Amino acid sequence: MTPHYLKEVSMRVQRIVIAAVIAAAAVLLCQGAAPGQDKPKDHAKMHEECAKACTDCAKECGLCHDHCKRLADAGQKEHEPVAKMCADCAEVCTTAAKIVARQGPLSLQNCEACAKACDACAAECEKFPKDAHMAKCAKECRSCAKVCREMVEHLKPHGK
Repeated sequence: MTPHYLKEVSMRVQRIVIAAVIAAAAVLLCQGAAPGQDKPKDHAKMHEECAKACTDCAKECGLCHDHCKRLADAGQKEHEPVAKMCADCAEVCTTAAKIVARQGPLSLQNCEACAKACDACAAECEKFPKDAHMAKCAKECRSCAKVCREMVEHLKPHGK
């Protein structure tokens, strides 16, 4: 009999993989230039890179959530808030990846939110510097936050 938490981990990873596939497909569909598009040619590439960073971060946060949940279930209760933070960050990153991949009109707002969520998640994970899972999650979150901020700057109207 498979323990319940392993089924939960498997389902979470499946959802993350599905989100990544959807984001990748949307990026491929959006790579062609729209008629009358006046953005530089790197516009689609920036969206693609941002969606990938968000997808990678969502995956790592999902794995870190599961890791922290196991630790908390084993009695290390200080990992409970980190598990929750990682779960929320994974959701924010997944949403941002989908919207950015399709170059949606709310890309800027979602990238702003994603950068803030990643900063908060990284700060929580960095409280446990000797834990390899959490260090990897923090690193991925910092990377995603950086890419999202670059996307925000790219998307901001000039002069604001």
